[in-house]
Amino acid sequence: MRVSLKDVAERAGVSVKTVSNVVNDYPHVTPAMRARVQSAIDELGYRPNLTARHLRKGRTGIIGLAVPELGNSYFAELAGAVIDAAAQHEYTVLLDHTQGRREQEILVCQGFRARVMDGLILSPLELETEDLAARRDDAPLVLLGERRYDLPYDHIVIDNIAAARAAVRHLLSLGRRRIAFLGARQDRSHQPAHLRFIGWQAELAASGVVVDERLVGTTRGWGHEDGARAMAELLDSGERPDAVFAYNDLVALGAMRVMFERGLRVPEDIAVVGFDDVTESRYAAVTLTTVSPDKEAIARLAVESVVGRLKGDQNHETPRAARLLQPGFTLVERESTLGRRPHSF
Repeated sequence: MRVSLKDVAERAGVSVKTVSNVVNDYPHVTPAMRARVQSAIDELGYRPNLTARHLRKGRTGIIGLAVPELGNSYFAELAGAVIDAAAQHEYTVLLDHTQGRREQEILVCQGFRARVMDGLILSPLELETEDLAARRDDAPLVLLGERRYDLPYDHIVIDNIAAARAAVRHLLSLGRRRIAFLGARQDRSHQPAHLRFIGWQAELAASGVVVDERLVGTTRGWGHEDGARAMAELLDSGERPDAVFAYNDLVALGAMRVMFERGLRVPEDIAVVGFDDVTESRYAAVTLTTVSPDKEAIARLAVESVVGRLKGDQNHETPRAARLLQPGFTLVERESTLGRRPHSF
């Protein structure tokens, strides 16, 4: 039998309105009264009807998360972290897969599915500033990733240049000097690849190592096959590196497969560092040293941003200014560079 607010009120000896105030976390309840009601809730095992609660507030209880590739391990793991973070605030997450296509990102950010979402967390690849400026949907929007927009939306992004420099610095500390970068885009303007490329360049230059453009491998995408193709082309050109810094773990793992096929040893012949710390990197035949973004922090900050703005709207607060939030990252050393100790930044 379902426990009702009335049942809780009778057990606690208070009004139904008082129980409702506690359940909905309204501030004007004394600590003693809140504890009394909570004790009755725990004793009876009361579970609030979240759908009804959200509807009373004019909400659906759903936050949208739109990412370019759900098949990419990084985005799959990030989605899991967002779902967990949203559950802490009693929200459900609706996933959308944009395929990194501008028209899909426009549909999502400009109100597609707006009737079923209270807010949106979006990781854009091709969206332009004018697309966001044309947005008329007033649901809270939070941006993830490295594309920068001078617009009033919270933006959550790690420092890709600093992270790339940390990866290259680690390889340099091992005595490697011919450090390739795999995962550049031909136009060199596509972020975050461009930022990681800049970090690779900057750390080599700062260490007095000549930046050799022949050690840059361009890719069309960022999967295993792209890394394998770029590594094969690099080796076929006669430019053999002694280390590789890859745009992400999937590119790194694809490159490592080609090294194995060519009879090259990791890390003895070529040390490898990836980016993202996806689960696969921990279970490869040679585990992968990688830059590990704090996915839990990214997810938590994104959800808190949406929920905070929703609460502000409900309480008729003056909207706060947009924020740029930068979670940290860790360089996790594994077998592909023979390291063991994590370094936090």
